[in-house]
Amino acid sequence: MERNEDMLFTVKQELLNPVQVPSPAAFPLSKIDTWRTPPLNPSYPYSLDLQRSLSGKQLLLTQTPYPLSLIHEHYLNGYISYQKALTQKENRYKCNRCGSDSPFYFASFPCSRCHQECYYCRACIVMGKVSECTPFINWEGPTSNVLPKSSVMNWKGMLSKAQERASNELIQAIKKYEELLIWAVCGAGKTEILFKGIEAALNSGKKVCIATPRTDVVIELKPRIQSAFPDMSVLAMYGGSEDRFHESSLIISTTHQLLHYYQAFDVLIIDEVDAFPYSTEPMLHYAVAKAAKHAASKIYLTATPNESLKKDVEQGKKQVVKIPARYHRMLIPVPRFEWCGNWKKKMKTDTLPANVEKWLKKRINEGKQCFIFVPQIKWIAPITDMIRKLTEKVDGVHAEDSQRKEKVMKFREGQLVILVTTTILERGVTVPNIDVAVLGAEETIFTESALVQISGRVGRSAQFPTGDVVFFHYGQSLSMRKAKEHIEYMNALAYKEGLIDR
Repeated sequence: MERNEDMLFTVKQELLNPVQVPSPAAFPLSKIDTWRTPPLNPSYPYSLDLQRSLSGKQLLLTQTPYPLSLIHEHYLNGYISYQKALTQKENRYKCNRCGSDSPFYFASFPCSRCHQECYYCRACIVMGKVSECTPFINWEGPTSNVLPKSSVMNWKGMLSKAQERASNELIQAIKKYEELLIWAVCGAGKTEILFKGIEAALNSGKKVCIATPRTDVVIELKPRIQSAFPDMSVLAMYGGSEDRFHESSLIISTTHQLLHYYQAFDVLIIDEVDAFPYSTEPMLHYAVAKAAKHAASKIYLTATPNESLKKDVEQGKKQVVKIPARYHRMLIPVPRFEWCGNWKKKMKTDTLPANVEKWLKKRINEGKQCFIFVPQIKWIAPITDMIRKLTEKVDGVHAEDSQRKEKVMKFREGQLVILVTTTILERGVTVPNIDVAVLGAEETIFTESALVQISGRVGRSAQFPTGDVVFFHYGQSLSMRKAKEHIEYMNALAYKEGLIDR
């Protein structure tokens, strides 16, 4: 939707006027100190399409499919406001989309729009270039009525005792506009916990967003949420999504897409708050804060809260509800440690450590599927080739693999017995009956969080609630020990609360 329009304005009687031809009186919006948005004209026949596309959003003019003449007419009638995309104070720029203000993220270029040397933000450039001459447009008119008239949930499942407790806490947090951390083990059924809270929010006229760091989770969640709320138009927001110019009261979005929203949501549910890139990108935290209304509930979901979240809980800054057991009331398999010697040296001779090969042969003979996690992409091909000497039903996959989806699907369908992978598959892929091995578990890429998530691939199904998790290592790491302690702590808590059958 990018359009090459000049982004210069003149100001007359404090009103902005876009101009197509550069002149001494025309400036980029970032260089104009003051202007006003006219008061709302209630008799103006505003565009419903424009309302649906822009309500709760903060888009660049170049990111809308509408002509500048229509947008400016709405501005003159008070239905749209222009906002600076970049602001400058004492020779320091700030991006008003992602919040970045470090000089490192700003550079200049000869701009074909304003015909000047123009600064832009490099931090969020993948979301569209934010420069001095590209204004944001905000909808200032009434929001569209997309709310259901009655109860909208059609999910008939039953929650476990622990899920029910968390669901009730969630409902209260939504009613009181509070923050809540839901700390739930892998396989606890976090999605189902959300349903009653979402229903309560929608029936109160609130707008809800479920945000997650990864596109594949957005795509996977949409049909599940749509099935539970069949009367709603559930929108999925990610790069290239066909839903991006539509509006609904129930949205599933990547955390990056939240950069396009502004004071839009009454309830923001942030899934996998410990996951990359949300866990490491300050601009995504800025996006969450910007997308929430001034009075909003923020719900954080994770199986592995980081130290900052734990500290907030200890200091009473965040409420927490823990779900230490899976819905099937069985213990989470605890990882065991096996020393495998200098496995990298073994690789140079095209051989696997003896105990690793023995472990693999047992799975091959039994036909039991397993993941083999390795610390770096460079190990996937040689290890896969070594395992192929034992079985043809093996493949390797990583984040840059163009056949990633196809290979994962083959594994899901049982065409592969062994899948060699990196931490890219530590989350999101659920197979009913598998074992898991980590080769080189001592490597720094395998953090406590990663190892807990990897262990959480095993035993998720009620039909197959057990399995083997083994960390093959050349020396135990602190992360390995902390991951094991984490799982043992949650199992002990589940016992204590009567959430385990045996």
